[in-house]
Amino acid sequence: MNVAQAINFETIFQQAPVGMCVSQNRIIRACNDDLANMFGYQKEALLGQSFLVLYPTPDEFERTGTRITPIMNTKGYYSDERIMMRANRELFWCHVSGRGLHKEDAHAAGIWTFEDLSSKRSVTAELTPREREIAALLVEGKTSKLIARQIGLSPRTVEMHRAKLMRKFTAATSSELVHKLLRIVN
Repeated sequence: MNVAQAINFETIFQQAPVGMCVSQNRIIRACNDDLANMFGYQKEALLGQSFLVLYPTPDEFERTGTRITPIMNTKGYYSDERIMMRANRELFWCHVSGRGLHKEDAHAAGIWTFEDLSSKRSVTAELTPREREIAALLVEGKTSKLIARQIGLSPRTVEMHRAKLMRKFTAATSSELVHKLLRIVN
């Protein structure tokens, strides 16, 4: 028996230490127990569902899909940290990574991993969907100008949202805001 025959890929997928799923056109076709447990669903309840059920709002689902498409079409993969929503409506920070299986169509088919970051970073302030999106991009180290270009806003509008975030997190500087978003204690 060769090594490939000895490896059971279904077992690896099911026992992976992170949430995993396979998607087609942003529909969950297969997932492991860790993904279902992380989001508070029975695994069978997620199969055939749109990724929409994992997002705080339909708008965030749409904007994220639009934002990642050119990146995945170019690189073949995507990774970020964003706020997601459990079945009980609890919001939490999640690291999401995915790889498209068809270079010409990012959403045609993919494999995705989800890591719950709530033990490291909690969602404390009440944020609007746009503020959540901008907060996630700030955590990636992007400037207001880059964020504006990426999500189709003016830099001034991004600065307005950044100022609101600074007030909500009582941050005096942009650096302090990012530290608070990351829950880094000085």
